[in-house]
Amino acid sequence: MPRKSIFRNREAGHQRLENDYFSANLVYPKETFRRRFRMGRHVFLRIVNAMSNFDPYFQQRVDVVGRKGLSPLQKCTAPMRMLAYGISADAVDDYVRIGESTAVECLKKFVSNIIMIFESEYLRKPNSGDVQRLLQMGEARGFPGMMGSIDCMHWQWKNYPKAWKGMFMSGHKGVATIILEAVASSDLWI
Repeated sequence: MPRKSIFRNREAGHQRLENDYFSANLVYPKETFRRRFRMGRHVFLRIVNAMSNFDPYFQQRVDVVGRKGLSPLQKCTAPMRMLAYGISADAVDDYVRIGESTAVECLKKFVSNIIMIFESEYLRKPNSGDVQRLLQMGEARGFPGMMGSIDCMHWQWKNYPKAWKGMFMSGHKGVATIILEAVASSDLWI
């Protein structure tokens, strides 16, 4: 059976994102943005700009009939929401107006690009200067000896090798999970 094409009105999806979070007259305040995207708007926009400058895939193009394709905002919002909430690719379609297969493709490219773009700056072991700066920040906040805050998240591992089941059964809802740990300093939230 041939695939049915769905008119998603991607232009309206981009306009909704713009109006809700990035226009002069925002629908949602910055606190709502931070809660929904788990980061400040300036960090989000820095990532979107880095993506569109690094990889032409994240730039908006015009299709063969002259319609604008998905915007960088849409192509970055879909994977960020999927990662922030642990939701499926299909779940972002109704708001971002992006198909499931495109959302999966965006996610794969997004993750590999994040590593390539930000690895040397953020995704590395701290050097002695970083350690000193983080310790000073912690002390100034009343937490001497603290370098940052840690957050952990259980991600369900659906297709794990059955022989490994015992190693990944943490008692978390009785399913196999991988624990994602992240340590961040407060300067990422400013």
